[in-house]
Amino acid sequence: MTSTSHRRARTRVLGLLGAFALTLTAACSSTTPETPEPVTAAPVITPDKQPVPTPSLPATWPLTGLPAGGDLVERPSLAVKVENTSAARPQSGLEQADVVWETIVEFQVSRFIAVYHSQVPETVGPIRSVRPMDPLVLAPTKGLLAFSGGQGGIVSLARQSGLQILSNDEGVDGMYRSSDRAAPHNVYGDMKTLWGQADASHSASPGEQFLFARTADEAAAVTGGTPASTLSFRLSSASNPSWAWDDATGTWLRSEGSSPATARSGTRLSAVNVVSVVANHPNTAFPAQGGARVPTYDLVGQGEGTLATGGKTVAVTWKKEAQDAPLRLFLADGSDALLAPGNTWVELVPLGSGSLTTS
Repeated sequence: MTSTSHRRARTRVLGLLGAFALTLTAACSSTTPETPEPVTAAPVITPDKQPVPTPSLPATWPLTGLPAGGDLVERPSLAVKVENTSAARPQSGLEQADVVWETIVEFQVSRFIAVYHSQVPETVGPIRSVRPMDPLVLAPTKGLLAFSGGQGGIVSLARQSGLQILSNDEGVDGMYRSSDRAAPHNVYGDMKTLWGQADASHSASPGEQFLFARTADEAAAVTGGTPASTLSFRLSSASNPSWAWDDATGTWLRSEGSSPATARSGTRLSAVNVVSVVANHPNTAFPAQGGARVPTYDLVGQGEGTLATGGKTVAVTWKKEAQDAPLRLFLADGSDALLAPGNTWVELVPLGSGSLTTS
């Protein structure tokens, strides 16, 4: 075969191979390709292991409910027995007390239990002797009680209640007699010195005694009370304090009878909350001058009362489960009667002989 014949044969073979390749390509392209199944991946969720944040509420002073800011100090409450006769007025330091309890002692005389914690006045007085109702009022605070002296049996009651006793008769530091008043109306206390004697068992701040709303507008008397401009008390034949609502200061202003009550500083005595607690007022076996008996109050149990805040009053029930339990206030539906943040005066009204008139 000639070379020309070889080239023609090779060309035919290549042509046949090319045609076969085209046939295969056409066959493949005519078949519908399979669509791959979509793959869906489950989302990966990483659990949040952080705890749910707790709302941060500002620290408050336990006896007033007022914001403490950066001034909150860990210290015990310091209660002082303060005289309230005409010879003792005007008293020193009452305007800085967190809570003042007004009680009736022998001979129908009014006497104060002034409780301090958020403020430290320079001086308080005149300071007088301890009485049987003092441990009933103060045992829940687990703090200090300062007085001029007292009968041994009554002093023992106070000491057995768990309070730390600071008695002038026992030579406590920080009490002195002022030269500008006659005895026995001239014992005063240097408050920093008295506080400085707190022992290890009486160094903690008190717990809440009354319960407070966060704002004055949320206080029980404000939200559900009856308007009142004057609170007139009859605590005894010798004690008839009254309180007048003052819009300008948002407080109740105190009077002794018809005379405005002031502190020795000249400050008008006032209260954000005035609480009336009606309780039995029996005599004890402790003797007083002239054959009289020293009275007390029955404060373990419950009774009627009134809460005055914001120019309004609301009826409450007071309850105290034990001597060392706080006295708490409740509304008619059983809910807590919340006070407005601020200072409080408590008027202990003798059941049957005392009264409160509002107008």
